[in-house]
Amino acid sequence: MSSMTRFLLSAMPFTGHVTPLCAVAAALVNRGHDVRFYTGAAFQAKVEASGARFVGWQEAPDFDENDLSTTFPRLVGRKGLRQVFINLEDVMIATAPAQARDLAAEFDREPWDAIAADETSVGVVVFAELRACPAATVAILPLNIAVTHGPPSGLGLTPGRNVVTKSRDALLRAAVPLLSRPLTAPLARARAEAGLPPANLTFEKAVFSARLVVASGCPLLDYERRGHPDRVRFVGQLASRAGPADLPTWWGDLDGRTVVHITQGTQNIDPADLIRPALDALGDRDDLLLVVSTGVPGRDELPFPVPSNTRVGGFLPYAELLPRSDVMITNGGWGSTLAALAHGIPLVIAGGDLDKPEIAARVAWAGAGVNLRTGTPSSAQLARAFARVTSDPSFRDAAARVATQLNSLGGAPRAAELLEEFAAA
Repeated sequence: MSSMTRFLLSAMPFTGHVTPLCAVAAALVNRGHDVRFYTGAAFQAKVEASGARFVGWQEAPDFDENDLSTTFPRLVGRKGLRQVFINLEDVMIATAPAQARDLAAEFDREPWDAIAADETSVGVVVFAELRACPAATVAILPLNIAVTHGPPSGLGLTPGRNVVTKSRDALLRAAVPLLSRPLTAPLARARAEAGLPPANLTFEKAVFSARLVVASGCPLLDYERRGHPDRVRFVGQLASRAGPADLPTWWGDLDGRTVVHITQGTQNIDPADLIRPALDALGDRDDLLLVVSTGVPGRDELPFPVPSNTRVGGFLPYAELLPRSDVMITNGGWGSTLAALAHGIPLVIAGGDLDKPEIAARVAWAGAGVNLRTGTPSSAQLARAFARVTSDPSFRDAAARVATQLNSLGGAPRAAELLEEFAAA
């Protein structure tokens, strides 16, 4: 263990961003470091449970991840690619100057030795450039750094295998500056507001550290691509050791049952998209127990009647649930996908927006699940996909291979070691 270092970690105020960074924070605290964590007020208790000190958004406009449109009204009614770009522009980029001012005020109050953030914390990038402070990236989404082959990440396309699809990939790689042009002006405005000079950067080049990228996931979930920069280090799943959990009263119903976990994550959580058709597909199966997470703490009911073989909770303790789960039906959030695959659980993925189509494509390429290629599948599609996953042993075998690789990469403790080395350098 190195001598005590003062770290500041930062994550955008989304459960899927804060949770893995909290695992890293806990690992750093466990190694004797002083850790502060900058994020939204809703996550203060989670941050403090990791042993880190909470630093909240002040000038930056704090928001509710389950009600983004109240703070960012341009998101009303947006889905698909339009939602992606507005989310990046309004939530990630436009808030960056205020985030940087928050960070500058905290640094002036009490300096730190090293800073690390998730790859959507544009405010950290702005602050680091203003203060000439090297920053590390902890990538909590599928790795989106350009390589020399395959299509750009984020499009939900698997690498080409023949002349035609390989040529497609090359054309798309060359078109990245054009594809990301909608973000050029917002990035320029944010830099100007913060007092930085113009820079012709794509979003990817603007947000990833030039020194260290600690990447969640593993090569099997990155198409085993070659050509990543040396600064990229895969660390598997970023998860904390969970303490005793408060279990719902129905927990004993899992005993001796084939358990199917159904989740839509914590964003775009209209249960009509995935949960309802999944219950319609499997609700008449007495041989199954369907365990549904609504994605909202305390919201332990659905707005419609559920079948008798269904149990519902807001947030469910994955440390207890996943070892007892046989299949997961999910919208493809990266954190829950990694958690399931780390337990060797095959997946049915309905990824419709944001990074979900990309995640679904990666899982299907690894052979560990079925990609439904839509975020709003029918009950018939779900029934067929579930039948495939449960009748073909290759899916479970592939999930086991991914689990072995994920669990070999060191997780949050390895991420903490890499950040120590970064700070020492």
